[in-house]
Amino acid sequence: MADITRHGTTPRWSDLVMHRGIAYFVEVPEDPQLEPRAQFEQLFRQVDERLALAKSSRKALLQVLIYLPFPEDLTVFNELWDAWIPSGHAPSRACIHTQLAAPGYRAELIITAACDAP
Repeated sequence: MADITRHGTTPRWSDLVMHRGIAYFVEVPEDPQLEPRAQFEQLFRQVDERLALAKSSRKALLQVLIYLPFPEDLTVFNELWDAWIPSGHAPSRACIHTQLAAPGYRAELIITAACDAP
């Protein structure tokens, strides 16, 4: 398993795991005190940064699982999502309404993307 690369590893999780050209990571907004639109914008910037670390991009997204605790946020989330995803490069996606670990978070994303890193 020498071809597994981990970044930001703690005793409980890694911020990014790469294996055989696939990047796996989870993102939550850095500032859960922001209103929903600002949290989603922040979240997409964070995903872009993590994709860059994996030598990947939005065009290489394979699957995104979206966790939204408040169904009423979906309209704003989709508006920002549609502007963020490059035309013709939408990943498979699921949106789940559920409670998150911390009450201030308005979204959590589980990302799988193709990457050039190991």
